[in-house]
Amino acid sequence: MHTGSCQCSEIHYECRGEPLALYVCHCQECRKQSASAFGISVDVLRANFRVTQGTPKYWSRATDSGRRLKCAFCPTCGSRLWHESEPRSETISIKGGSLDDPIDISNAIHVWVTRKLPGITIPGNAIQFPED
Repeated sequence: MHTGSCQCSEIHYECRGEPLALYVCHCQECRKQSASAFGISVDVLRANFRVTQGTPKYWSRATDSGRRLKCAFCPTCGSRLWHESEPRSETISIKGGSLDDPIDISNAIHVWVTRKLPGITIPGNAIQFPED
């Protein structure tokens, strides 16, 4: 069981099972939403995910790849919690920083590496994609 929450603890969630994939995204949108050098996304089955406390708000945006993304966030502190594809899919993408226990990103798949910030070093054995 994996658990997570927003920064102010108004919203909590849990997810059963192991992640399907782990991504480090270097696109500009992920950098902006995380206010950091990259975004961390943990893909899980929607059926294994549930909100255990609070009610998130949603914001929808276009992605660099041309798809749409529904973004869940806390209405009080603004923490981004997970993303959902539009149209709805069988998976959601939990934002790695919202997990209660740290996630090991040493084996993460790196996407949009053509947009990574100067000085960011990607492990040599990491799977990499120039774009999405």
